[in-house]
Amino acid sequence: MDILDINEVSKSYANHLALDMVSIRIPEGSVFGLLGPNGAGKTSLIRIITQITAPDSGTILFRGKPLMREHVNRMGYLPEERGLYKKMEVGEQALYLARLKGLSRSDAMTKLKYWFEKFEIQAWWNKKVEELSKGMAQKVQFVSTILHDPEFLILDEPFTGFDPINAELIKQELLELKKNGTTIVLSTHRMESVEELCSHISLINHAKLILEGPVKDLRKQYKSNEFEVLYSGNRISFTHALWTGFELLDLHEDGEHNVARVKLLGSNTTNDLLHVLLPEVKVLGLREIVPDMNDIFIKTVNDSQNLKEQIQPVS
Repeated sequence: MDILDINEVSKSYANHLALDMVSIRIPEGSVFGLLGPNGAGKTSLIRIITQITAPDSGTILFRGKPLMREHVNRMGYLPEERGLYKKMEVGEQALYLARLKGLSRSDAMTKLKYWFEKFEIQAWWNKKVEELSKGMAQKVQFVSTILHDPEFLILDEPFTGFDPINAELIKQELLELKKNGTTIVLSTHRMESVEELCSHISLINHAKLILEGPVKDLRKQYKSNEFEVLYSGNRISFTHALWTGFELLDLHEDGEHNVARVKLLGSNTTNDLLHVLLPEVKVLGLREIVPDMNDIFIKTVNDSQNLKEQIQPVS
């Protein structure tokens, strides 16, 4: 079941087209990666989902019903531009934000105590926000974002400002939220975060949706029939064995062994590759090279850019 259905949404600002007929399905209980280069349209889409702005055309359904203002109270949104008031004390501000989300003062205090203790930030309660580092302020805003137990959470570059230890802390909290049923939309440029957290992604470029689907399926889709071979033996014999049916893409030494990147051509299989190699060299390892999300991101964006340039009208 999809928690959010985005149907042919378009949005323009003056002469700038921010979103062009974008349709996305976000499965309930998923960690969903909303990806794209700077200026692609991601933030415009987030602002529409959170009802900060409205689309020029298209519809959005939340649990099958048209998105309404009251749905926003069931969401949590951590924007990339942080919104804490620098002159306020941390505890006062966290309490204020909790009350805006509908929590009573007593419930808010109970939850804040839990999270401040969990994140070991009790000593920050009476500090002013301007006294905090970027990472410290980010922790406070993260707590404020999830305090009301949102069922739908949007995080725009949530790891900005964090050292590796605190980034791992936030990652584990996101996994725990997912385990408890929260749907999470993660807008980020960190492809390693996508690999670790996201089950589905959408990629937007130049206002258009250019790629969408489960991460596992996309990685399979972008495979190019390439394999890494670890072997010992004569390099010339190895190369000659690949004379027909295979393409040698790279060959280098790794310590005492040779490492080759080989592409299977036509209908050849790994069994065929081993059949020609084993009489010539000692094969120590063979693994398929599956592209990661960073490879897929770069290739898809570049292909999209090349296509856009090809169809530009001649002036």
